[in-house]
Parts: sequence; C-alpha cells; structure tokens
Amino acid sequence: MDIDEERLRLITTFAKRYAEELGVPVEIHATMDRREAIRDADFVISSVLAKGYTYYETMRDVSERYGYYRGINSVEWNMVADYHTIWGYYQFKVHMGIARDIEELAPDAWLLIVANPVLELTTMIGRETKVKVVGICHGFLGFRAALEVLAMRLAKERLGRDITQLCAAHDPECYRYLFNLVDLGDVEFEMAGLNHDIWLTRFRYAGEDAYRYIDEWVEEDAERYWGVWREYTTSPWDLDLCPAAVDMYRTYGLLPIGDTVRGGTWKYHWDLKTKQRWYGPYGGPDSEIGCAIRILIVRRSIEELKRTVYDTSTPLVQRYPPRPSGEVLAPIMDSIYNDIPRDSYELPTPLGTAIKAPIYANIMSRGTLPRLPSDVAVEIPVRVDGKGIHPKPVTPPTTKVFNHAILPRYVRMEWALEAFLEGGRDHLVNWLLYDVRTRSMRQVEEVIEAILKLPGNEEMAKHYS
Repeated sequence: MDIDEERLRLITTFAKRYAEELGVPVEIHATMDRREAIRDADFVISSVLAKGYTYYETMRDVSERYGYYRGINSVEWNMVADYHTIWGYYQFKVHMGIARDIEELAPDAWLLIVANPVLELTTMIGRETKVKVVGICHGFLGFRAALEVLAMRLAKERLGRDITQLCAAHDPECYRYLFNLVDLGDVEFEMAGLNHDIWLTRFRYAGEDAYRYIDEWVEEDAERYWGVWREYTTSPWDLDLCPAAVDMYRTYGLLPIGDTVRGGTWKYHWDLKTKQRWYGPYGGPDSEIGCAIRILIVRRSIEELKRTVYDTSTPLVQRYPPRPSGEVLAPIMDSIYNDIPRDSYELPTPLGTAIKAPIYANIMSRGTLPRLPSDVAVEIPVRVDGKGIHPKPVTPPTTKVFNHAILPRYVRMEWALEAFLEGGRDHLVNWLLYDVRTRSMRQVEEVIEAILKLPGNEEMAKHYS
C-alpha cells in the first residue's frame, strides 16, 4: 500500500515478477486505500516517512537560519537526521491512524514498525491503543564491531599477525580470520537500552570478560585503524569503531552499539568540522554532507529499481538471488505465524556464509529494565513464538550510562509525545528553552513561527496554536 501511485506500481510489479519467476503460489494485491490493506491482516509493516525526506530537510534549513545547527529536532542523544520527534507531527499522526485502523479492522494483527522514530512510535501506540506493537531497528547488528575487535586481538595474540588494516578497510578476509580463530559458540554478549541508545552490557569469550580485548585494541590499535578507515571508508554510516564510539566507551564505560554512536552530546556535533573529527570525512550520515548523500542514494536507488523492474529481458532473480538477506522481519513473522520458537536467525556475512544473530526488538519494558517505567519501549533481546514476542533476561546498563545517556533520551521522548498528544505552543517553546543553542526568547518564537508557517504545515500549526 502506498499513497503514491507510481511507487505503488513499481514495487507491485517487482513483487509479481519475482513471485512468478520463483513459481511461488502467492497472491499480491495493491491498493492506495490504507483501510483496505489493513482489513483482516495478520501483520502490518510500516516503513512510512510522512511527507518524505525533503520536507524535513526544509525544516532543518529554516532552523539553521535562526541559529539551530542541524535543526531544532537535533538534541542530545537524538542527533540522527531521520529520527523526527518534536517536529514529527505528521509522522506521529499517520502511525496513530494506522493503529486505530488495526484496532477496528484487524484486532489480532501485529504492527511491526520499521519507521523512525521507533522509540516514540512504539511507546505511543503501546500506551494509547490495544494494538500488539513491536519496533524493529537494525542498529543492533552493530554488535559485529565487538567480534571484529576480538578477531584483531586474537590474530595478534595467537598468530602474531596484525590484521588492523584488513578490518579497517572492511576486507572480507577479516571475517575469515574471525571464523578461524573464534568459536562463536564461546562468545556471549548482551545489549540493552532504548532505540538508538543501546549499549554492550555483557561481552564474554571462553568464559572470561572479553572487554579486555576492547581495552587492548583501544590502547594499541585504534589510532592505526582510524588512519586506514579514514582513507578507505566510502560510507557515512561506517561508524561502529569510529573515534566517537571509542570516546563514548571511555566516557561511559560501555561500548555504544549501532546508531547509538550517531547520538551523544554536542561534544561530537557542534559543527561540520567537529563531526568530521569524530565521524570521519563525511561527518557521519547526519551531517550536511551525510544527509545529502542519503537523499542522493534514495533517488538513485529508485531510478535503478525502475530500470531493473521494467527491463523484462533480465530475470529479477538473477539481479536479486533468492537467498536469505539477513532481514529480521521474516523470521519474526515466521515464528509468530507458524509457532516456531527462536531467539536467533541466520545473518549472512561477506564471505557468503552466515552467523547466528540474536533477535532484538523494541517492546514495552514491563519491568525488564529497572529504573525505567514499564510503559516505555526498550530495545532488548527477545524470544519469539506463536504466543508473541517475549523479553529475555538482560544485564541492565550501568548507572553512568543510565544517568547520562538513557535518562536524557527517555525525557526527550516524553516531551515529544506530550507535545503531539496534547498540542499547544508551550511544548515547542519549552523544548527549545532547554536547548544549548538558544540565546533568547525572540529566537525561540521566531524559529517556531517560521517552521509552522511553511507550506504544508497548516495542520501542524493549528495543532501547536
């Protein structure tokens, strides 16, 4: 289902061609009517970004004219450019509408949210509706950084071989060393926290604390790694072991995982030069360079997909071989629908092999993480079966991580939900009064007025009147 007829035709044609080439007996229906799509569904997957990328970039540009670098939405521990909270009125509205439709038309369905902001949307729907909701983010796959460090250190210890350059350049050979040196069955790790704010709370190898390998790597190898990484990296998202990640580890005592690295405080985000120091030549995916690359990639990907789908001379299965992609949504739905218990799934590697990856999801805490309310969505390891998605026991983050990273992120989430659910200008004003970039009340009033007067923001302006 899509509100854009051209996009809908594109993806429907892809799906039908692919199913026909594989000989899969599946019916594919396309509609621009959301209620028709949801009626009697077992699963509803949302990848919605209301109004699209350029809408948010316009609000970001307006914000910067009033002294708010990267926009009023960018704040401590929420620097991710497509994680729209305080200005995400339309994103929140459409997801609340989806949830209400599910309550009416498919009350037994699961709503799987892969759209940002995962923390806010999952928490809001979990609180305000009866829908079975789960948020899915792929940032937890950043746990592979810890395995990479383990491979580098063991290669040095056991073989006297320095593979820092191989790993920094993301040569698949790094994985070969990992598989030859490490029995993954001997590796234990846990991550826990909030979406885009998760931390490696447990890391053990062969029964011993494996954080020592990270400590050794930081002291002996990190600088050389960064030298090669800065030269070879071609992606703004290549951040798992960047200087910001290591600095956060040194500061808070746990390794940040995945998109957590993109957050942090203003220490890493004052301006483009600061971002480039901590996140590499592009300044990370959330800088002005990174955002431009993101939009360019999206547009090029759509054009490439069009050429591929409408060129019937080449089978789609030749371009997209029918093998597991590592997408976690498929095993989650398989487990629920077919009652197949699992807490891990097959994750492909650059060598063409696969490793067992744990399943992480954002579900309502219900006491899973102490010191957080039970009605907040937390990101933790889960077990899935025919009865649903169940939390697994986790090691909670340390007091320092909780107080300085998770608690500030949680508070901002509450402010954003309160603003959407209650409306009124005071919520936007109060948001900016806590912003380190704010210099005066006039600045606050002017930037709010400028954003709300943008074409297309009429409904949002009325909500925050």
